[in-house]
Amino acid sequence: MVKQERAARTRHALIQAAAAVFAEEGFVTASLSTISRRAGVSNGALHFHFANKSMLAEEVEAEAAKTLRGITEAALARHGDSLQTVVDATHELMGALAHDIVVRGGFELANDSAYRGARSLRAHWQGWIEATLRVAERNGALAEGVSWADAARVIVAATAGFEVLGGADASWLSRQNVTRFWDVILPRLAGHQHLDGLTSAGTWPQAVSPAPDRPSAPTSREQEKTDQSVF
Repeated sequence: MVKQERAARTRHALIQAAAAVFAEEGFVTASLSTISRRAGVSNGALHFHFANKSMLAEEVEAEAAKTLRGITEAALARHGDSLQTVVDATHELMGALAHDIVVRGGFELANDSAYRGARSLRAHWQGWIEATLRVAERNGALAEGVSWADAARVIVAATAGFEVLGGADASWLSRQNVTRFWDVILPRLAGHQHLDGLTSAGTWPQAVSPAPDRPSAPTSREQEKTDQSVF
């Protein structure tokens, strides 16, 4: 059991480190030696868990997709198919991009032309936005003359912009910045009878966490224990 726990910690550290390196350097430039060093494990430990860089990238994408699904499913469970659902999910996704390096790394991989993964996080996000707004329109939640398709294009384009710009300047992903976007756009998208019930800042108390720490390198004694135990 102890070895299994250590192996799980090593695998987790490798995924975190890989996400950070992919986000910083891109798929092609990222090296396995850089990832293992960032994770604080040996190259042998890395290859025990992941045969190659593509397998690591696939795992980063899978973990990021899991988080994205959790965000959208929780928003739907809270508000159903409504504009508030989209507002809340947008805040949570931007927060995840700011504070969860695996989510950031997963989106960076999805945008990397040199990497062709099995998942497209942007496509999943766009599909969810479209499906939610389609039902919102059917329920009369959108303003007269605003189609679900037009609303989806605006929201997807804006959130993709926040994501890209946030890679260099995290203020683009802040709750205040996303709230300003919704302050401007909601009066145009929402039907008058629904507008007063919408909250641009979101209805969840978004968790405020520090930017993810880089996995620190272990001491030589810790490294020796890791190398002996992960297999």
